[in-house]
Amino acid sequence: MRADLITQSLELAAVRAADLTPHVYARLFAERPELEAMFGDNPRLVQGEMLARALETILDFIGDRAYAANLIAAESMAHATYEVAPDLFVQFFRVIADTLRELLGADWTDETERAWRGLVADMAACAPQDEGVLA
Repeated sequence: MRADLITQSLELAAVRAADLTPHVYARLFAERPELEAMFGDNPRLVQGEMLARALETILDFIGDRAYAANLIAAESMAHATYEVAPDLFVQFFRVIADTLRELLGADWTDETERAWRGLVADMAACAPQDEGVLA
């Protein structure tokens, strides 16, 4: 059920916005403006690639779980080299959910909200907690 709700919300969002990248990153940078400078000389390319990987990870996590948990753990630690704490790294998935909620408007149901909140919490549990990394 959760997988179906998440998949449906992603599909509907894709219909409403052919490219989710500007929407997701506008929200991320509104919340954490200091992160924008971390995207280098070609930010749009990096942002698109990162969002594509995040969406693939979500789909694997709600599906076969062939790699998602390990990828979340590894990438959260890799991002620590940029002084992005693991808990901040996994909050990117919440930013995706919040962006979808905004795009879907009235089509975002309470069930969809619960599905995404549960997913984000489960994904966050895959990231190691490192108190020594700046957030």
